[in-house]
Amino acid sequence: MTAQGTASPIEKTSEAPWLSLVGIGVDGIEGIGKSAREAISEAEMFIGGERHLAFLPEDGRPRVPWPSPLQDLIDQIPGYRGKKLCVLTTGDPFFFGIGALLAEKIPIEEMKVYPAPSSFNLALSRLGWSLPGVRAISLHGRPLRSLLPHLVDKDRLAILTANRNSPGEIAGLLEAEGYGGSILHVFSHLGGQGETHVILTARELASAHSEDRIQDLNIVAVELAAEGQGLSGHLLPGLEEGHFRHDGQITKREIRILTLAALMPKPGDLLWDVGAGSGSVSIEWLRAEPSLEAVAVEKSKARLENLRANAEALGAPRLRAVHGEAPGCLTELSDPDAVFIGGGLRDESLIESCWPRLKPGGRLVANAVTLEGEAALQRFFSAHGGDLVRLQVSRLHTTGLLHGWRPGTPITQLRIAKP
Repeated sequence: MTAQGTASPIEKTSEAPWLSLVGIGVDGIEGIGKSAREAISEAEMFIGGERHLAFLPEDGRPRVPWPSPLQDLIDQIPGYRGKKLCVLTTGDPFFFGIGALLAEKIPIEEMKVYPAPSSFNLALSRLGWSLPGVRAISLHGRPLRSLLPHLVDKDRLAILTANRNSPGEIAGLLEAEGYGGSILHVFSHLGGQGETHVILTARELASAHSEDRIQDLNIVAVELAAEGQGLSGHLLPGLEEGHFRHDGQITKREIRILTLAALMPKPGDLLWDVGAGSGSVSIEWLRAEPSLEAVAVEKSKARLENLRANAEALGAPRLRAVHGEAPGCLTELSDPDAVFIGGGLRDESLIESCWPRLKPGGRLVANAVTLEGEAALQRFFSAHGGDLVRLQVSRLHTTGLLHGWRPGTPITQLRIAKP
């Protein structure tokens, strides 16, 4: 794996396909095609979940159930090269399935893949929804609050759940975040004889005991309906400061929006948020795209506690918080694609320490609020180039019956991309 969590390139091979990856629905072997049946018939051994392995005939061929964690067995699978191995999985192996993990270890030329309709395909076909118009999300191995960045009024979600309790937990979260009127379609055992479809609002499901109508194998489709201005409800960054726990050390909303635009996040990018304070920049970075990663570095224990609480509350639980003082604590971190340095600069030494670690094509943004910090940005600019921008936000205030503008602290911002 790379630092961004994406697969490292695998060299192509002339090896003949030896691994069959077969997707199965709840109807088992009866529901798969002829080619997939032949792959199962010719296999010398099988790997799969207990439920999938139970569909096979008892004929003495070795069966290996998936362990926990999966990675322990995935790392061993290349060692089976030379055998006809069949891996059984649910639905489409490359749609929130095991396929991507296997492709990190085995060239695709050595596999034959036989996908079945995924639970997403089946659920959306029942509703007449187009897959490109729906946000597909998996809660397998992910915290419930990771849903928060996806809550946008009038949007549609399809959520692959963890178990029969998940629909009620999703409904409770929606109710708590001001989406209680959202309509939830809970499908169980899609494609099987026991298929069910329960339709309730989030408020109804959160207060009802519907577990008897919901099975472990379920998927939830949601028609989001916001009731007032909740935490989320918009696609672009710009959460109000009141959503964050902080001691005043926070990048203000308008400056934060411009800072994130200057950082130009791209899928899979890793951000260093150095001197993170409340974590507002790195949290909004993570909320923007599920593949993004971020490390927030903060020397104050009190601010670090606020930062961690904010990440959990605002739907960015994957934020990595590091307690320490830069640049010393940066040595063990993976090289970043983007760096943000907040307003506490005294000299250019911190920027000069981060610059060599930034990947080619990466972006560095630094904000200064003091004359010393501004001078540091000017010296770095003179040595390396980039852009210097002066930002200031004025807010309306009232004096008696009259109105006027109250200017905020001016911000000097350095923006530079590494060649």
